[in-house]
Amino acid sequence: MNRPQVVSRDEWLVARGELLAKEKQATRARDTLAAERRLLPVVQIDKDYSFEGTDGTVSLRDLFDGRRQLIFYHFMFDPDWDEGCPGCSMFTDTTGHLAHLHARDTSLVLVSRAPLAKIMAFKRRMGWTVPWFSSFGSDFNGDFGVTTDQGETFGLSVFLRDGDRVFHSYCTSGRGVEGLAGYTFLDLTPFGRQEDWEDSPAGWPQSPTYGWGRLHDRYDI
Repeated sequence: MNRPQVVSRDEWLVARGELLAKEKQATRARDTLAAERRLLPVVQIDKDYSFEGTDGTVSLRDLFDGRRQLIFYHFMFDPDWDEGCPGCSMFTDTTGHLAHLHARDTSLVLVSRAPLAKIMAFKRRMGWTVPWFSSFGSDFNGDFGVTTDQGETFGLSVFLRDGDRVFHSYCTSGRGVEGLAGYTFLDLTPFGRQEDWEDSPAGWPQSPTYGWGRLHDRYDI
């Protein structure tokens, strides 16, 4: 197989040091961006939205589960589908235990437009424990731009609660979500994500972007 150049340990340490300086620069830039994100203005949510969960109908405020912050993942799952999006499933696979978020007064939920029965069947199949709600019959997905004339899409929103008042503070989609979905583990490896958009040497393994991901019970490995 084609592989990176083989060098001595001393040569590797020099190259690693040069890359580390760039990594630290990128980290500081990311910290600066995060500080600006924290200072974004917020929008009060005055519309009443309802969601279906295993305990019945709940409001947007209920999804906070008593906490002050809410990370809200718009999981791509059309009402006519029998299973959820593979990319959104990868995000959920790598979410991990929520206790660490809860310790910082933050909840995380998944919300899809599919009916609750389909959501629960797929959740059991995948073995997930992340709270997941249905917005079927609600205006929520349309109002937040994740159900369009072209169909379903995905994204992430962040909300802040002050007493009974709820505010929308942030949203992102596309590659803005990927850092939370396990892709960054692959960014640390020699072959990277192995997708055809990456700047990799000739002969490196590559396949069409997003074309390789599967539901975790569909891999032949």
